[in-house]
Amino acid sequence: MSTAQMQLAAASGLMGLVFFVIAVAVLALLAGGFWMNSREKYREPPRPRPDEQPHLPPEGAVHEIRENRESQEVPVTPEGGRPLTPYELTNVDSRPSDSKERPRWSKGSSGSFGGGGLGAH
Repeated sequence: MSTAQMQLAAASGLMGLVFFVIAVAVLALLAGGFWMNSREKYREPPRPRPDEQPHLPPEGAVHEIRENRESQEVPVTPEGGRPLTPYELTNVDSRPSDSKERPRWSKGSSGSFGGGGLGAH
């Protein structure tokens, strides 16, 4: 065997050793992650028993209610008066609307700003 072949074989053996060390390190990281995960699961409270599961209310399943809502009007500023600041306004509540007609978007409008529709014409 020539010296060039011996140097190549030594470099190849060293490269194999490096790959082996990297593989062992990756396996050690995976095993450590599995161990840490099992420790965390051990600390979690146990799963609820069937009698601890949520139940339907006595009146049965709750269904969706569709209604139109109207917001309260912002108070009008009296002539010569000072306008209210946002801090002086209360939370704006809403109330059920007397109208049962559902609001619809304008024809040709997507209903949102910048929604890509042609908009109302």
